[in-house]
Amino acid sequence: LFDLQPDVSVFIKDAEGRFVFLNRRSCEYCGVKSENDALGKTDMDFFPSQRAVLYQSDDKRVLESGDAIVNRIEPAPESDSSTNMVVVNKIPLRNAEGKVVAVAGFSRRVLQGRSNPNINKQLSEAMNYLHKNFSLEIKTRDLAEKAKMSVRQFERLFKRALGVTVRQYILRIRLDHAKHLLRDTEEIISDVALNVGFYDHAHFTRIFARENGVTPKVYRKQSLTGAF
Repeated sequence: LFDLQPDVSVFIKDAEGRFVFLNRRSCEYCGVKSENDALGKTDMDFFPSQRAVLYQSDDKRVLESGDAIVNRIEPAPESDSSTNMVVVNKIPLRNAEGKVVAVAGFSRRVLQGRSNPNINKQLSEAMNYLHKNFSLEIKTRDLAEKAKMSVRQFERLFKRALGVTVRQYILRIRLDHAKHLLRDTEEIISDVALNVGFYDHAHFTRIFARENGVTPKVYRKQSLTGAF
């Protein structure tokens, strides 16, 4: 069934980042003829190092936290010169004891087959800017200007590609990065809030709790005990 999805890449990697399953589209990205040619190998064996590091960092985050990554836009697993972007989803796979032992994921091209290459390139430039500057005050019109589109056109294409609004996506990026800082650093929570683009500690705590079900303080405590 996965092989019948020509524009969707599906894969599973073990805790060491080695491929244990790939569908046909994933094999095409890796440049191999069949799944057997990629089994046991990692992203580093197939993709530009900078992009491979990005993919492996995401995998590690899912393995260590048990949190899914939902509708993240990132560079396609292609050459460094490629401006194509993909929407990626990754989930943890657990064994009978509940331990996370692998990562399953799928990706699809942004605006696959629905727009010309210039539109794809314009949108990817805006997304690159967004991911590099998410902690700053970013307005939709700023992104639309990067994409050389009207605000209305950009909002329409963005929602069609990701299924969420620009503001919802920025919030998702900020909270995802906040989780990383809470788990993997000792920064005080007020600094975490500032570093991901919240200028009010109380507002950050309120939004974080609304989206995750626990406050940043509780999230950090539970992540140390392996609850997240």
